[in-house]
Amino acid sequence: MAKPFASSADTQEKAETLEVVADGVYALTAEGDPNVGAIEGEDFLVCIEARATPVTAREWLAKLREKTDKPVKHLILTHYHAVRVLGASAFETDSIIASEVTRQLIEERGLQDWKSEFERMPRLARGAEEVPGLTWPTRTFDQHLDIDLGGDRGVLELHFCGRGHTAGDIVVWHPKSKTLFAGDLVEAEAALYTGDAFHFDWASQTLDRVKAFRSENLIGGRGAVARGVERTDAAIEQTRGFLQGMIDNVGAVHKRGGTLKEAFEATHAALAPQFGRWPIFEHCLPFDVQRLWDEFDGVDWPRIWTAERDREVWAQLQD
Repeated sequence: MAKPFASSADTQEKAETLEVVADGVYALTAEGDPNVGAIEGEDFLVCIEARATPVTAREWLAKLREKTDKPVKHLILTHYHAVRVLGASAFETDSIIASEVTRQLIEERGLQDWKSEFERMPRLARGAEEVPGLTWPTRTFDQHLDIDLGGDRGVLELHFCGRGHTAGDIVVWHPKSKTLFAGDLVEAEAALYTGDAFHFDWASQTLDRVKAFRSENLIGGRGAVARGVERTDAAIEQTRGFLQGMIDNVGAVHKRGGTLKEAFEATHAALAPQFGRWPIFEHCLPFDVQRLWDEFDGVDWPRIWTAERDREVWAQLQD
């Protein structure tokens, strides 16, 4: 029997948990659904990630308002994927910050990604009719940007650590609380989506730079908050292990002249015992293997995923 396409059969709402990670630092996790967060400035808020639609973004903001009534001054987007950015209008801010490469990716493939992701994960697209259009950053940077939080709140540092989950991912570092919002560069016991990734960079120097923060609190793109350096290190190394497992298995099949289907089957067999129970493992792996296969073929810049291409790859590998 063919497997349901991507996450189309995932209709069960996830339990959300709002955590006070440190003084004025908040994270909302949801059993493997995309995480969001916020950090208080002296008299304003900086929100991190926007969710997929204004409806779901407002639900997050309602929970946040139970902790603080400060206005949102800045919205930070760690990367361009639709389920992270299309709820931005709910934040009612004129300051939307992302890397310059993320802006370029929105221009190049934002419309295709919007359709692709909403068809892959329809439950996350609740209220999609309210999305006013693509989310465009109003401020971009290349390598590093600081935000002064005012008073005794410290500084918020935005860093590009290298190509990884996409070409433009950034992390958000709060030195005062030693908290790192890592976006989808790190997942805590949730499967990696790598369809737009640079596997070799990500698994090596990019994760090394993320690890070098020595964070005591780490909020990844999905999964639980990791607390304590030992656990933040573990989340980073779990991510690296997933990537390296893909590289080893896809690479072996590619080297011997095998097929994409054989590479998928070998990678699935190798990764499933450790990672198969993680959220969206079955959803992600066909797209992950296709992208890594392309890299072994010498395709550096990821091909654009369309809704039609999604279905073709799924039918080839998962059916």
